[in-house]
Amino acid sequence: QVQVVESGGGLVQPGGSLRLSCTATVYISSIGAMGWYRQAPGKERELVARITSGGDTNYADSVNGRFTISRDNKNTVYLQMDSLKPEDTAVYYCYCRAWGVLYWGQGTQVTVSS
Repeated sequence: QVQVVESGGGLVQPGGSLRLSCTATVYISSIGAMGWYRQAPGKERELVARITSGGDTNYADSVNGRFTISRDNKNTVYLQMDSLKPEDTAVYYCYCRAWGVLYWGQGTQVTVSS
């Protein structure tokens, strides 16, 4: 019923930038929040950022000040990732919360390496 599609990952050098995008195929008024989790080898799954339908945002301490989550006037959110560090390397999973249920994107690999 709900499809979440994300893109924008890739390989970048330390200090570089990437922008992830995520689109949910759900009526916009049904969306409570969208955001990104990430999972890296040897680490637990981490909530990176989220934005609510009201525009409230929060960030993990590890990315606060470097990452920015935003939304357009449709059903797409963006995660601007600046000043990337090797420890940001992970698979990033977009999610959409609608009707109290979480729907997940397919994941996109972000690798930060020189």
